[in-house]
Amino acid sequence: MTLELISLETLQTLVTEYGYWSVFIGIGLENMGIPLPGEALTLLGGFFAGSGELQYRWVLCGAIAGSFIGNNIGYLAGKWGGLPLLQKVAHIFKISDEKLAETKQKFLENAPKAVFVGRFITFFRIFAAPFAGIVGMAWPIFLLCNLAGAIAWGTVTVTLPYFLGRIMPLADVLRFMAKFGLLVFALVAAWIIVPLWLEYRPRNQPEK
Repeated sequence: MTLELISLETLQTLVTEYGYWSVFIGIGLENMGIPLPGEALTLLGGFFAGSGELQYRWVLCGAIAGSFIGNNIGYLAGKWGGLPLLQKVAHIFKISDEKLAETKQKFLENAPKAVFVGRFITFFRIFAAPFAGIVGMAWPIFLLCNLAGAIAWGTVTVTLPYFLGRIMPLADVLRFMAKFGLLVFALVAAWIIVPLWLEYRPRNQPEK
């Protein structure tokens, strides 16, 4: 969650005034690649659904639809115009074309995992879809992983605060969800990063 730039009070006001649209638009923009606190708005939507101010099913629909549509737009943006931008950034940081091509290939090999679980982690959620478009991930596979990830993420992110909000104040719910996010990050690291490290570690060992 990202609450540093926009206060919690402001986010609460947005959800109170715009309801389901705040969830749909907020998480949609974040999944397009725009660093906005869409997840925080979704959590608040789930919390307010638990208190009876909003309806659970419509918050859930807004979260899933916004996540799915936003990711598709992010994918298309990456596919149509992301590669020249990525090459410029690589040039600024003096990353060779060979290294950039290797990085793209590594991401492409793990793109289904990244698209599915990436939305559970703020940084990955912002960049996974555009980068999937940049590296040329197949559109049908992206759609399937995107839909499955949107449903899984939306269900967890709305349902947990929906029930927790009945027994905890908002501040405690947000702290719990922050810890939950760290746990998800650790699991993702174990699922993706560790196998990659094990695969390429022997290349870095000196020959005996």
